[in-house]
Amino acid sequence: MAASFRTRLARLRVDLTPWRSSRDFRILMVSGSVFFLGSMFGYVALPYQLYSLTHSNFAVGAMGLVNIVPLVVFGLYGGALADHVDRRKMLIFTGIAQVAVCAVLLSNALLSNPQVWIIYVCGALNAIAASLQRPSRDALFPRVVKHSELPAAVALNALTMQAGQLVGPALGGVLVGTAGISWAFGIELAGLSIATLMYLRLKPYRVGEHSQPPSLRVIGQGIAYAARRKDLLGTYVVDMVGMFMAMPIVLFPAFATEVLKEPKLLGALYSAEAVGALIATLTSGWSRRVHHHGRAVVMAAACWGAAIGIAGLAPNIWFALVFLAFAGAADMVSGLFRSVIWNQTIPDEMRGRLAGIEMLSYMLGPLGGQARSGLVADLTSVRTSIVSGGILCVAGVAATGAALRDFWRYDARTDEHAVRERDLRAAAEADEA
Repeated sequence: MAASFRTRLARLRVDLTPWRSSRDFRILMVSGSVFFLGSMFGYVALPYQLYSLTHSNFAVGAMGLVNIVPLVVFGLYGGALADHVDRRKMLIFTGIAQVAVCAVLLSNALLSNPQVWIIYVCGALNAIAASLQRPSRDALFPRVVKHSELPAAVALNALTMQAGQLVGPALGGVLVGTAGISWAFGIELAGLSIATLMYLRLKPYRVGEHSQPPSLRVIGQGIAYAARRKDLLGTYVVDMVGMFMAMPIVLFPAFATEVLKEPKLLGALYSAEAVGALIATLTSGWSRRVHHHGRAVVMAAACWGAAIGIAGLAPNIWFALVFLAFAGAADMVSGLFRSVIWNQTIPDEMRGRLAGIEMLSYMLGPLGGQARSGLVADLTSVRTSIVSGGILCVAGVAATGAALRDFWRYDARTDEHAVRERDLRAAAEADEA
């Protein structure tokens, strides 16, 4: 009986095979941890600074509106670029740009009268740099591990974000409340610099000889491919609907200060979802036995919305933290299976362009959701905004699953695209051996 229990626990444990087998995967994972840890300090500091200067929830949420156009334009262009140039160089050059933008934010925070317009301009510039960088990183990711290791690699890669999201906001909230906003931006600057230096250690990853320079036609080919693939379309729509309806992060300063009366625990609100996501990741061994990934995405996204709505009803901050942790776990499961579908079915020659579309799907939803939740909160109340968002998320995700039947029926064992990529990777790995 004891042996059986230990076997069940072993099946839940996260698979470390990609970490052991791939040097470049280790570099990407460690640099990602440093990057996200540093950026989470700024993630707390920037909205807090905007709220302190303007005392408006909508002004904080408007940062999402400022970022939308750069994300759309440069996300699509960055995806096409990732299919044409050395993806390692893209990581390095865009990392340098992010370091420069963070330095300007730090300089502005050190002024006696920080300027709101500088914060918005830096937000837009950072969105441009991130939009150019993220497709190259995501497109590089499937090339550094074996095809069979991708589910485990996706789970391990999620740890890079979760480690930063778990520690960064909590420490950032304390640091902002004690030492000041400029210290948070200073730590973000250090993290971005270290991560960019680590990218130098990656080996070059050049694209195939038949790659095409970025153009509207090339970008259009990627969009048309994504639209034809209903399984891919489902991953984008579910995430955008869920995040647009139920993203509550912009309300955390007001939720902690005015509703829950616990301003010193603001950082804990930011970290709660990461705690749940981390627990879900560390027990993700079960995911390799799931093959109907579309169903898993729909059900997990609906659970995310339900947990967010319940958190909005919290009578105290501890109740809110528990359900935000549940939401984080559900979101991680949804993200895990979305990533597995992307990485196991998209051909390498399309990977950059599709990575750009993927980035838009999981960034535009939250950015639009920030503006929506901030506006609803100002028109009604913070609680109403959070609870109504959770309800709308569950309804929207359920409707998407019902409308996109191919996504709901997706099976990794028999899907033609998954089978094709599995065979191609197996042949390539056999040639290398």
